[in-house]
Amino acid sequence: MSFHDDDGVSNASANPSFEEICLKRRRLLQGSGAALAVTLTGVPMAMSFLPGQALAAQPPTSADVGLIGFANIAPSTEDTVRVPPGYTASVLFAWGDPVSNGPVFRQDASNTAAEQALQAGMHHDGMHFFPMWNVDRGVPVASSTHGLLAINHEYTDDGLLHTDGMKTWSAEKVRKSQAAHGVSIIEVKLVNGQWQVVRPSTYGRRITAYTPIALSGPAAGASGMKTAADPAGQEVLGTLNNCANGATPWGTYLTCEENWNGYFGKSSGDPSALEKRYGIAAAGAGYRWHEFDERFDTARHPNEPHRFGWVVEIDPYDPQAKPVKRTALGRIKHEGATCTLAADGRAVVYMGDDERFEYIYKFVSRYRADIANKAACATLLDEGTLYVARFDASGKGVWLPLVHGQNGLTAANGFADQADVLVKTRLAADKVGATKMDRPEWIAVNPHNKDVYCTLTNNSNRGTGSNAAPDAANPRARNVFGHIIRWAESGADAAATSFEWNIFVQCGDPDLGDSSKAGNIQGAAHKFGSPDGLWFDERGVLWIQTDVSTSTLNAGDYKNIGNNQMLAANPVTGEIRRFLTGPAGCEITGVTSTPDLRTLFINVQHPGEPASERSDPDKPKAVSSWPDGAAGGRPRAGTVVIRRNDGGVIGS
Repeated sequence: MSFHDDDGVSNASANPSFEEICLKRRRLLQGSGAALAVTLTGVPMAMSFLPGQALAAQPPTSADVGLIGFANIAPSTEDTVRVPPGYTASVLFAWGDPVSNGPVFRQDASNTAAEQALQAGMHHDGMHFFPMWNVDRGVPVASSTHGLLAINHEYTDDGLLHTDGMKTWSAEKVRKSQAAHGVSIIEVKLVNGQWQVVRPSTYGRRITAYTPIALSGPAAGASGMKTAADPAGQEVLGTLNNCANGATPWGTYLTCEENWNGYFGKSSGDPSALEKRYGIAAAGAGYRWHEFDERFDTARHPNEPHRFGWVVEIDPYDPQAKPVKRTALGRIKHEGATCTLAADGRAVVYMGDDERFEYIYKFVSRYRADIANKAACATLLDEGTLYVARFDASGKGVWLPLVHGQNGLTAANGFADQADVLVKTRLAADKVGATKMDRPEWIAVNPHNKDVYCTLTNNSNRGTGSNAAPDAANPRARNVFGHIIRWAESGADAAATSFEWNIFVQCGDPDLGDSSKAGNIQGAAHKFGSPDGLWFDERGVLWIQTDVSTSTLNAGDYKNIGNNQMLAANPVTGEIRRFLTGPAGCEITGVTSTPDLRTLFINVQHPGEPASERSDPDKPKAVSSWPDGAAGGRPRAGTVVIRRNDGGVIGS
């Protein structure tokens, strides 16, 4: 999208794309016995499995077949949240609601910047439920009725945020926009069958675009991280464009800085080569922060952009704990940071870089995680190896280390040391020969077999001009609907340096009557596109959320798809059913549950967003009035609670 989904192309490297690699195969792929439709050139049109025992299909058991139990719902263009019969969805926490005992939301958007800093930020995104812990017979037990929610706030629609939108612009408006970014921590509790935000709460707090945040890892204190305001290079003010997320086994939250480049402008001169590689333009992307906050003017503070694009670790249980940017995990447009454990107990974090033709990464810690001792994990993500993925035509892949002195990452090639490699992560990945992907988004790990799934949301540039041609893995000339890739690490060990991969699903709409856009979706869901959010519950259900841009929603190729939605997939049988549809103009994103799987939390982002992707302050409800209806002054992003009416497990 124009303002927050920076889906242009910044990668001008000569690295082969995922599509180009697959094109070299030009042969039928054997594997599970799944049928492959073949073009006249011999390239499979739809491919589900590749060679290799790790990803070969196993005969489904009765439990596999019955994994998803709810009734599929139809697509919808209604301005509401719809769920299957037997379920109820209710709003818990919307933009402007106090995180604790702060000021209430004013429907005319007249809250001040200082008030906004005490309220829910705008445009909820990634999220995680952290349970409170009870003690049962001397054993700690995770509560499913009381906990903390950590919620990302990705970006702002300044047409809604201010009473007159951007008709005038000021330092106060910049400050309010900055206050509406970041993260909310709220305390929530199930009381008499209803979830509510606990107010006041000692846990409730906001982390904004001007909250002090520590730098750690190899890039902390490096020359490229130092600024006039921070000559030591050890502390950054704020986190922003917080998109997807992760949670560590030791109980901390990982929030990810995605399209941070759009907040920077340059008052004089042209962007440098490094700035261009990260998508920084002289005029910025419409936020206009650099006009009143000089640190976002790269002409005056050229190192300030180096201090964004990181994964930030937050302890939700300790309101006094300072957030930390973990530089060992690299500087990209982080879509997420999915954390799991390797076979030997080391921490592994999977990450996507959300832009056309960018890469998939993972970080493997040097030391094992002592998950029972949070203090022992305080610096665990500061030492380890960052890798980037190369997908080979054989159906196998390799994790390439981004380590100074290896694979051409030397001073002679522009990388002074490991800190420099991390500040220039994209350039390092270019150098080692990583595989260009179609906008890598969220990543999820199957809790049962450790297979890893990644949404590749779309890439309408593929097959145009000199871009990648149709191929075995992506047979359409323009990948307008996206797909989901999966891989199995060698030995089912997340720390392995090799893997086998296949395509789980090609998204599309067979009702268009165009075989190149039909996809291969199995099950009652039948059609969907632009997969984005991705999460496994403990039962092994893969939840898929969509982000069709509002400039495309319900039009053109997406005319039959309806509003953005959430679906449930069975990774064994491939069956997909539609579970939820959102209100008009929204994205469905962020998903987490209580430990007992009887409460599901999801986020509705930017309801009411127009095709222009910035609202008219004179007509704030032109597209949607969700969630407040006629009584509200403008649409508001919000966290939604979903329960089964009989109290049962969600999705079963």
